[in-house]
Parts: sequence; structure tokens; C-alpha cells
Amino acid sequence: MTQWQTQHNCLPTSRQSTLSDSEMLTITIFYQHSGAKCFQYYYQHWIETQMQTYFPHLISYERFVARMPRLLPGLFLLLKWLCAQGRRTGFYIVDSKSLAVCDNHRINSNKVFAGIAARGKSSMGWFYGLKAHLVINQYGELVNFMLTPGNVADNNKNLLPQLLADLQGYCFGDRGYLTSLFADFYARGLQLVTKLRRWMKNTLMPLGNKLNLRKRGLIESVNDLLTSVFDTEHTRHRSGMNGQLNVLAGLVAYCFYDQKPSIVVPVQKRLYP
Repeated sequence: MTQWQTQHNCLPTSRQSTLSDSEMLTITIFYQHSGAKCFQYYYQHWIETQMQTYFPHLISYERFVARMPRLLPGLFLLLKWLCAQGRRTGFYIVDSKSLAVCDNHRINSNKVFAGIAARGKSSMGWFYGLKAHLVINQYGELVNFMLTPGNVADNNKNLLPQLLADLQGYCFGDRGYLTSLFADFYARGLQLVTKLRRWMKNTLMPLGNKLNLRKRGLIESVNDLLTSVFDTEHTRHRSGMNGQLNVLAGLVAYCFYDQKPSIVVPVQKRLYP
């Protein structure tokens, strides 16, 4: 074979994408802001038609979806960085949000999240899916998060030290966060305030903590936004990795949301001056 035939007749061994990872991240995060409920419709009817000037080197929808798993590490790091920007005010609220990936009647036939999701129980009943453990401050800013299978308890001894790492002040949660690690948190300057279970002996609680514990509903407003506005929970996933990416993208989109719910809390004494 001559040199000319080698240069002009041989096909290239690989095709380089012209759409960068940062552009793909932008498209994925903006989907959570768009209000669309179908990513295929959003990509083909919004991005390819109305935003062609912003992304002149678009790839097909099928190729975009195939390349989405590579965005997961970068999206995770971006979300961790945004959480680090949340103000450390000394007032925090912790809660978990259940993320069902299928109806309970279809658990045995669901193969997409095999080895990733698990069956758990929330205040709304049993579900099969994941759990998003969130910590926010009084301004509705996300301070930390963790994504686990649905069967991981809120007061898990391996989960809480990572979720509440480097926080000092007061953290308010429901009864599910009663833990034997209370003394360890208190020793480093974090007081975990929860209600007691019915069978537990009643103890006195400072009035300020009792009033602030009633304001824990703020995080329920955040969870409602994540479901209704940012579409973090649905059962149409065809890939377990892309399902996790959808949750992370929804949390990133919430961090950029301008109208976060917030409350006013009185100034409390610090555990340590």
C-alpha cells in the first residue's frame, strides 16, 4: 500500500468529541432548572433548537447520554465545593430524603439499580431506592450531603461523623438522629438536639433549643423544592449511574437557586467561647 493510500483510505481509529465536559455539565445542571420532566425532550427540543448558538458543537442525544457517566466525578467535586461555600453559622438542620427509584410492586423486576439501591423505610412508608442525607443552615444553604442506599439508618455510626464533620454549634434533627455518639460530638463543640422517643425518660431542654427544634421544618421545604422544582426523584432511569448523576445535578442546581427558604433564629451562646 502506498503512502497516499495509507493517508487517504484508512479510517481514523477514534473520534474526538467536540463537546467539552464543562459544556456537558452546564447542560445537565440547567436541565434541573428548566422545569422539563424528560431529558430527551429537553435536549432535542431546547438545546438542539433554541441554544445551538451557545453550544455550536453539539453531539447527538444518544451519544450525549452514553458519555454522561464520565461527568459523575466532576459533578461530585463541584457539589462538595459548593457545600464548602455554605456559611458556617453554628445553626444547622439535618435530615434525610428518600429517593424511590421504582414502585414497591416492581422491586423484584428492577435491574437498573441492582447493587446500588436498597429497601428502606421513611416517615411515608417503605420504599426502594436511595437516601440523600442533607445538612443545611438557617439560610437554606447546603452545608454537606451524602448519598447512600435506602437501608442506611440516619444515625448510622459511620455516616454521622462524615456528615457532621468540622461543624460546631447546634444541629437539630428528628428522633432518627438519636445516637450514642452524642458525647463525641459535644466534646468537639457540636450539640445534636433531637426529640426523645416515647419510651425514653423525659429530660429538661433549654427553651432556646426547644423553640429552634420547632423550626426544623425548614429542611422539609428544601426537600419539597428538590422534588417539585429540581426533579431529583423519578422512576424513569435507565442507568444506575445516570440516576445518581441526576440527584447530584439537582443538588447543584439548588445551590445556585436564588430563592432558598430561610428562617430567623435568635443568637445562642456557643458551646465554647
